[in-house]
Amino acid sequence: MRKLDRLILRSFIGPLALTFTIAVFVLLMQFVWKYIDDMVGKGLEFSIIAELLAYASATFVPMALPIAVLFASIMTMGNFGERYELVAMKAGGISVSRVMAPMMVVVLLLTGVAFYFANNVMPTAMLKYRMTLYDITRKKPAVNIRPGEYYKDIDGYVIRVGEKDNDTGIMDDITIYDHSKGIGETSVIVAKRGEMVTSTDDRYLTFTLFDGYSYTESATGENYQKRPFTTIGFDRQVITFDISSFALNRSSEDIFKGSYQMMNITQLDTTVARLRMQLNTRKNNGQADIESNLHAWHLYAGNAPRIDTVFNPQFVKTPRDVSKNQRNYSYNCVNTAVKDIRANIELQTADQEYINRHVIEMHRKFTLSIACLLLFLVGAPFGSIVRKGGLGMPLVASVLFFVLYYVIGMIAEKAVRESAIGPIGMWFSSFAMLPIGIVLTIQATTDSSFFDSASWKRFFLKLLQRKKQNPPQYEGNT
Repeated sequence: MRKLDRLILRSFIGPLALTFTIAVFVLLMQFVWKYIDDMVGKGLEFSIIAELLAYASATFVPMALPIAVLFASIMTMGNFGERYELVAMKAGGISVSRVMAPMMVVVLLLTGVAFYFANNVMPTAMLKYRMTLYDITRKKPAVNIRPGEYYKDIDGYVIRVGEKDNDTGIMDDITIYDHSKGIGETSVIVAKRGEMVTSTDDRYLTFTLFDGYSYTESATGENYQKRPFTTIGFDRQVITFDISSFALNRSSEDIFKGSYQMMNITQLDTTVARLRMQLNTRKNNGQADIESNLHAWHLYAGNAPRIDTVFNPQFVKTPRDVSKNQRNYSYNCVNTAVKDIRANIELQTADQEYINRHVIEMHRKFTLSIACLLLFLVGAPFGSIVRKGGLGMPLVASVLFFVLYYVIGMIAEKAVRESAIGPIGMWFSSFAMLPIGIVLTIQATTDSSFFDSASWKRFFLKLLQRKKQNPPQYEGNT
């Protein structure tokens, strides 16, 4: 049996590792295509890009692992069935459940690893990933002044170069428009040639210009009406630009630490309890303000408040014997109460949605881990029933089952976020997969022919033969 277990594990772990790698790669490519514009042309070092991709890959692990388990289980059992190895095992007295046992042990270990990863590793990886991506998106593109184009990325300056030697950095026909001193004073520098050098720490860009003129027109202060125009010729002039904003500046982790995606279960539970207390306090304070305004209206109007009048203050009627000021005051009280009610409804809805996001994240750590086990219970018996290995059928079946799981999960998650249903909605996709897995497991272990295409083919052939042997009789005149 040990040799059989080793055979089963080798047949299962190989496709599992391969599928997991491919799934992470596909999800990573989706991320790259989404943020490719934020990374290209900024002169980023390879280590920075590799760091971002590593953190992003870590965040995809909880999603890729259930896909890998599903595909590997279908492929392994399908290969056994297609090569008649499963038939030989059954002939030797080994049941399908016994064949699935070694794989089940691996899946249980992966379920525990997935939960530990989602609860302890993923919050840190998500924090690093968000922080690195935020710094990259804020970084300006690298300084790349192309000949014949106006370069505007340096704040307060527009630079145009006629010709440029990329090897030596020597440029010809240089024009620099200086708007750094505001609208009232404009300077234009023209030079026949020059050199561009970046400092070693990439904080400053130095232009050394030769044989040129500097034109300045001032219209500030005393020169507003006169607008003096100054021309200065030079043989050599040095201009330094501050390009520190073009460098990759690391942000503090404190900016992102408060996000629910960067918390473990303990932190999420504590945060949810605190947010619910704040929501209750907001409700009580809002209710007290509304009751105060309605009480004031009741005193001046002499009527008890009704729901229809609260939301339709234009229909509020006051006794005829009250003064005009009292009537106006009563209207103002009702209007204020209506505004308070609507504002409190909006604030409480937003607060509740924010709480729901924390609750969703807490349940997701469990559901994505349990998904490994549930999808194995679907994939392994399904593969033993259809008896098709390779890449074609297992891939198609895996995609269909996972899409079903994912779509149900997304719909239920949206409903939970909008408070349409309770947190139990996060388990709807698991509840949908569980009966499917139970039915498939029963069918596989009992050798049922319900999913056997050959048995259905024989059934329809027999049905057609019966119809031919017993043709329908029609009554009529002959």
